[in-house]
Amino acid sequence: MAADMGGSYGYTLGYKSVERLKPVGKHSLLGASGEISDFQEILRYLDELILYDNMWDDLNSLGPKEVHSYLTRVMYNRRNKFNPLWNSLILGGVKIGQKYLGMVSMIGVNFEDNHVATGFGNHLARPILCDEWHDNLSFEDGVKLLEKCMRVLLYRDTTAVNKVQIAKITEESVTISQPYSLKTFWGYSAFQNLKVGDEGSW
Repeated sequence: MAADMGGSYGYTLGYKSVERLKPVGKHSLLGASGEISDFQEILRYLDELILYDNMWDDLNSLGPKEVHSYLTRVMYNRRNKFNPLWNSLILGGVKIGQKYLGMVSMIGVNFEDNHVATGFGNHLARPILCDEWHDNLSFEDGVKLLEKCMRVLLYRDTTAVNKVQIAKITEESVTISQPYSLKTFWGYSAFQNLKVGDEGSW
């Protein structure tokens, strides 16, 4: 899972060190786009959920499928109250050898798939993932593919930043990388002459 670290108000970039990837319990990893304060509220809900689950002390813990189902109910409930949490969420994880990856929108629309994205990623990154993702992808190749997607988004999304984090989740642990900057190249001819192709058909 990958996310940039930009925090913006509309098209005004205010922060460049916002962590959007958070572990949830022992088996899950949450990624988010959208309103930062609403994301913090969701994390508070999840902290309470995980604490309540741990209090049973029954040697069982919530898996990614259960956490994702909980998030779909939270988002749909807030939407029905006309007070939505302004986020799109991705929930991934591994439990008892079963991999899970799903997303939920701010109005509770949700699905599972082999690859998911939020925001502009649905339009720009998922076509790349559809072409290049396969089930036997190594971790190193997966990182390269995610970096390619994030670079494409950086070039085309004015609110994106080139500072990113990439997370890996296994049966044993969740690892989130230290923030690092993507290598970029702005010398492409299309970037130099922005008016080319803008004439339209009028």
